Amino acid sequence: MAIVLGPNRYGKAEVRVVRVTRDGGTHRIRDLNVGVFLSGDMDEVHLTGDNAAVLTTDAQKNTVFAFAKKYGVGELEEFGLLLARHFVDSQPTIHHARVRLEEYAWDRITGPHSFVQGGTEVRTAVVHSDGSDGAESVVSGLQDLTVLNSTGSEFHGFVQDRFTTLEPTDDRILATAVTAQWRHRGTDGKWDESYTATRAALLDAFATTHSLSLQQTLYAMGRRALEVRPELCEVRMSMPNKHHFLVDLEPFGMDNDNEVYFAADRPYGLIEGSVLTDDAPDAPSAWN
Repeated sequence: MAIVLGPNRYGKAEVRVVRVTRDGGTHRIRDLNVGVFLSGDMDEVHLTGDNAAVLTTDAQKNTVFAFAKKYGVGELEEFGLLLARHFVDSQPTIHHARVRLEEYAWDRITGPHSFVQGGTEVRTAVVHSDGSDGAESVVSGLQDLTVLNSTGSEFHGFVQDRFTTLEPTDDRILATAVTAQWRHRGTDGKWDESYTATRAALLDAFATTHSLSLQQTLYAMGRRALEVRPELCEVRMSMPNKHHFLVDLEPFGMDNDNEVYFAADRPYGLIEGSVLTDDAPDAPSAWN
């Protein structure tokens, strides 16, 4: 039986970089968490410990900082493409680069240089590149986008077995924290515009869909994004069902007409799925 080295990659995870852009007395902040992962001719470093092909993870970290200074941080996906292409084009032993980025929002308070950190929502991007002349892919997204409909949601008609205790309902709170990723058809998009419009489409579909299940809502959200954004070919989502249970107030002689709920944080249902156009190319490794 032969034992061989399988697929591998290495890199620098969670490089926190804050870029302040000063336009006179007015400042703008981009707060990023960047992960770089490289693969290529790395057999010898695993098999014999020969580091001749290795670009250190410390150098990868420093490149993130240097590029933030040299190019600034404009659109998230474009910054990721700059980094990914650089690592492959500048190092003959590196054949593929994966760059994952998260952005944390800061909102201006008053004046030109005072900010308050935004909510829990995080913008994300994953960029893969085989170099400037090779295959590339871009996946944008968000995570922890917490949304709630206080009505307009039902759940009934489900399987009943001997362990089923959940009562059917035709009026419930529907709440979730959306993690969504959307795959672009190319790598020359207007990234900020696309992100803003896709996010708005997801939110609009959530708000306007009369839901019979969270699965139905997930599909409606993905479908709406693809309908309004032709640069996209696939949307993948993970949506936990943030359960809200009516509190029994009868012991206190009080009615509860869908007014008082207990918000349970665990356990929770988890709904995941993808929506794609019928001409979508096969999904690349950008999802990983």
